[in-house]
Amino acid sequence: MIQQRANFDWMLKDLHDGVPGIEMIVVLSADGLRIARYGGDPDTADRVAAACAGLQSLASAVASEIPNSDGKMKMVLIEINGGYFYLMAAGANAYLAVLSDTFAEPGLMSNRMSDLVARIGAHLTSPPRRNGQAV
Repeated sequence: MIQQRANFDWMLKDLHDGVPGIEMIVVLSADGLRIARYGGDPDTADRVAAACAGLQSLASAVASEIPNSDGKMKMVLIEINGGYFYLMAAGANAYLAVLSDTFAEPGLMSNRMSDLVARIGAHLTSPPRRNGQAV
């Protein structure tokens, strides 16, 4: 159920177990590479990670248009037919994405995601890459 490059299993499982309705959790780099996942299959997690890279870039562009904003995306919530999608900044060049069903409570989800990022955000980072290699 968990595929990862680092030992994120306990971190992601804690979030999954704490909020009913989570279908998949993906930790990704800013350039859309999957770092870890909980739930779902690897191919789906890779597609979600790639899509999140574009979404966080779009959200940051919109944020830069808001007066007094630093232009950084903090969280995106999308309600879709059948569930919710959450994307939150989680550390240097890393993001936390969650897909849930309609029974997941958005307030509880965002609070639990924020708590997770606050507790272990330093571990949820992705080093900058140049030509596909960590710098």
